[in-house]
Amino acid sequence: MARVEPVVGEPAAVADLDGERAVLVADVHAGIEVGLRYERGVELDSRTGERRERLCDLIAETDADRLVVLGDLAHRIGAPDGDEREELETLVRAVTDRVPMTLVEGNHDAGVAEAFADDLDVIGPEGGLIGDSPGAVGVCHGHTWPDPGLLDADVVCTGHEHPQVRLEDAVGGSRVERAWLRGELDSAAFTESGDESDRAADAPELVVFPAFNERSGGTWVNVEGQSFLAPYLPVALPAADAYLLDGTRLGDYRRV
Repeated sequence: MARVEPVVGEPAAVADLDGERAVLVADVHAGIEVGLRYERGVELDSRTGERRERLCDLIAETDADRLVVLGDLAHRIGAPDGDEREELETLVRAVTDRVPMTLVEGNHDAGVAEAFADDLDVIGPEGGLIGDSPGAVGVCHGHTWPDPGLLDADVVCTGHEHPQVRLEDAVGGSRVERAWLRGELDSAAFTESGDESDRAADAPELVVFPAFNERSGGTWVNVEGQSFLAPYLPVALPAADAYLLDGTRLGDYRRV
């Protein structure tokens, strides 16, 4: 059975697949500072170098053979150009000088696959399997209905949602933390048809990844009335635990 294990303290996980170790991240949003300046007139110091170094350090620390990005490698919606294109080129080069890189296309990745076709292995927006069955891991971004073939995996990994929890203390103070969501997948609710015939006998585990980029915002999953982004959430995850990046298990995310 495939295992997807978070890297303690990081918005990343590792999976051992057919003798190859992959490190997985979601929602890198390279060029976010450029995008915020262009979209909203917000000026922020660039963390380009920090993001690139963190990815390269993760590859080294986990002894990974491959980096898998679960969508939204880029931030601006549209073909990358200018400063964003330059950041992506530097990041992709830094990673692929070390290991191969797989991109699952997200809604922010328009033009990225084409621009970096010679450098990246690309999986389409509907997702796919990495590794051989049995023991494959399903990967998708989460902005569109996934390929029902992902239900053949032991574990399905998705991004897009940027899950966060709002935590309050006894005196009314609060903070927001990035979080993982993990639980058994309702396979019928995971498919666009919603057909009960799609229900798997052995339901995969669904792992919703926190955003790698801490500036990209997210869904407050424990706040009543908060809308989810993925078309299959929250119904495809009827019960799930939330975990902080440091590994703290918070229990049912709805009751945190």
